[in-house]
Amino acid sequence: MKVTYIGHATLLLEIGSVRLLTDPNFDPKLGGFLPRVRPPGVPLDRLPALDALLITHAHADHLSFDSLDALPRDIPLYAPPVIARWLRRRGYTSAEPIPPGESARIGDVSIHAALATHRGNRYGVDRWRGAANMYLLDTGKESCFFAGDTALTPSTHRLVHDTIVETGRQLDIALIPIGYAPKWKPGFRRGHLTHEDALVLFERLGGRVLVPYHWGTFHHVTSRAHDAIVRLVARLKEHHLRSAVRILEPGETLELTRDADRMSSHPARRAVDRAFSGARETATDGDPRRGSGPRAPQ
Repeated sequence: MKVTYIGHATLLLEIGSVRLLTDPNFDPKLGGFLPRVRPPGVPLDRLPALDALLITHAHADHLSFDSLDALPRDIPLYAPPVIARWLRRRGYTSAEPIPPGESARIGDVSIHAALATHRGNRYGVDRWRGAANMYLLDTGKESCFFAGDTALTPSTHRLVHDTIVETGRQLDIALIPIGYAPKWKPGFRRGHLTHEDALVLFERLGGRVLVPYHWGTFHHVTSRAHDAIVRLVARLKEHHLRSAVRILEPGETLELTRDADRMSSHPARRAVDRAFSGARETATDGDPRRGSGPRAPQ
């Protein structure tokens, strides 16, 4: 199984015989005005042939129409039912609904869906598009959880627990978003995970490897692109789960086998160790003007 971080919530997943792309967004700006700080790790025109697209919800950072328009229209596109119907009305006829609690099959991979704790709408007039999914990909031998955007709740781990753990297996890869909001935005955690929340969720999932995403791509109104990852790196210095975390820079690939995992570059070193050695001392405030955040040494 391989995971390539392209940027934000866009990851290329190769599991079983299937290639999937999550929440495609290759835009140079978010919402037309928030700048992308790093180009996509894999240019859109250099993507391999894809078997499916996964859409978790309808926020602009997870659902880019420009990116969808640049991809072949015949790729199956799985989304929450209300989002799939909306996409079909807009001409994306390959959109397929996956309600929470149900699943779809593509090749040798089952795609299981669960409800995320996240509001997919932005305004009072668009409450109809408020649905958000989480996904679990499972071949019966390999498994990968993609959380989309969600808060930490007592049930966030249940999809993995009921599908994987209860059958005596262990989740292979957990793809979990990390975010940061200042103290004056206390509502952030009602729909998002902080770096601390991501570690708690990973421990509940009982997975082999955690790959954090949702960082290093766009500046936001309330945070900078590297705010969350520099805090995660600092926390991991003394955290008991440190050895399970793999921090991928955009364009890097993690290949996980049954016996070991390796990076596409520097295979002898854990990504989190490279992050520690590459992070600049002055980057602890998350200001990318004073360092690009965790990175591999040159």
